[in-house]
Amino acid sequence: MSSRLHGRSLVVSLYVLIVAFAGVVGVLLGAFGPDGMRPVRLFGVIELQPTPVGLAIFGMVTIGLFLGILLSLVVYVSENYDDAQPKG
Repeated sequence: MSSRLHGRSLVVSLYVLIVAFAGVVGVLLGAFGPDGMRPVRLFGVIELQPTPVGLAIFGMVTIGLFLGILLSLVVYVSENYDDAQPKG
């Protein structure tokens, strides 16, 4: 493995790749999906039409937010509960 893909840079690279993939899937679903799709609601507030751009935004925001919260929790736990040196 190259020396530039370690630790946080690897995780951030995977995060960006997954969010971009969600956007591509949204574009493909909007372009080639079934006719008669209903609009989706982002956070239950913003209504997005089932167009390629609308579904890409929906997918990227929802996946990005979900993974961002999970990664933030992992960072918090890893920084505050490091047991490399046991107490006692």
